[in-house]
Amino acid sequence: MSPDTGKNGSSFQVEVGSIRTPAAGVAELVLVDPAGGALRPWEPGAHLDFHLPNGLVRQYSLTSDPADTGCYRVAVLREPDGRGGSAYVHDELRAGDVLTCTGPRNNFVFHPAAAYRFVAGGIGITPLVPMIESAEQAAVPWTLAYFGRTAASMAWAGELAARFPGRVLVRPDDVFGVPDLAAVLPDPADGELVYACGPHGLLDALAARLGDRARGVLHVERFAPIATEASAAERQAFQVTLDRSGIELEVPADKSILEVMEERGIPVISSCREGTCGTCETAVLAGSVDHRDSILTEDERAATETMMICCSRGIGAGLVIDA
Repeated sequence: MSPDTGKNGSSFQVEVGSIRTPAAGVAELVLVDPAGGALRPWEPGAHLDFHLPNGLVRQYSLTSDPADTGCYRVAVLREPDGRGGSAYVHDELRAGDVLTCTGPRNNFVFHPAAAYRFVAGGIGITPLVPMIESAEQAAVPWTLAYFGRTAASMAWAGELAARFPGRVLVRPDDVFGVPDLAAVLPDPADGELVYACGPHGLLDALAARLGDRARGVLHVERFAPIATEASAAERQAFQVTLDRSGIELEVPADKSILEVMEERGIPVISSCREGTCGTCETAVLAGSVDHRDSILTEDERAATETMMICCSRGIGAGLVIDA
């Protein structure tokens, strides 16, 4: 079975084998097959969609060893101002519970390179750990700069620094202050790629640090949408044609394609509804798109081959999607 890097995979079940706390506010879950079999294969950067018993669907990065099909590992940060997903994981889940998942899916593909620079902010360390393991196994040079609010909040920081001395730089804000990327990240050499995951401020500062070199060098994954209230105010109504069903929809300024399809009773699978998970990614057959997701690269946006129908919109007339 090959990894599901597309839109959706069939659902399957996992059992919570164990739960521990690798850092303050972080729950680490080890997941196994309830029947004791092998789990679905995956590649660094992939995540699972968890269909929680309280009705919520949440995406959590796989942070274990892709070569180990006997278990998955995910780490979930408690979000005090979240919408209930992390609170359920922390407060309700117990060892032995069985969960329904879909995936694995990968919106953060780990590309071959001559060397890697990894940059993590807080819980953004989760998708980078398998990449580090993969680079280490392939004997490809790498370094990690790991930032967080406090040392106590940074999962696996001590383990990584002890295991890879000289290659892991741990910089908690309460000791070192605001991250100084220029001081800790030299310019990437030819053939190096930079992989980063964390809060917007860190990722935006990293892109600014790299400037014109960011395109083609910098790969990021965001846990929250880029879209702002100002961009939402600029929305315009547009029409979209669903090619397979032959239906033409009018999408008003205050609704998404996804919402209009749901209102018309057209089956569509979605999850985050804010352009961060990739579940609703849909092929574009014609027309122009105002991309508002936090997944596609600039080159992918320019190619206009797909769009996230939960947030991205048509420009002008003639948008046709594979639905």
